[in-house]
Amino acid sequence: MNKDTRLKASVNQRLTEMGERERLKELLRAKLTECGWKDQMKAHCKDVIKEKGLEHLTVEDLVAEITPKGRATVPDSVKKELLHRIRTFLAQHA
Repeated sequence: MNKDTRLKASVNQRLTEMGERERLKELLRAKLTECGWKDQMKAHCKDVIKEKGLEHLTVEDLVAEITPKGRATVPDSVKKELLHRIRTFLAQHA
């Protein structure tokens, strides 16, 4: 296991143990709904289903199809806020 992988695992463990991971997930859900991202992704899913046909599409196929757009369209402000929250948490609990 390389240094980056160990560091990510350690950070994730600390966030999980202290309940911060769940709080961050709730914040992320709220922010994505607030900025319209969730509605955009819902519309994108409907478009993909119409294009491919429901009978020719598994959940796994749909997830693989929408994930790149989903990740690319998360607003920078949301990413920055989460990163700030994580850094603040780690600074307080280091």
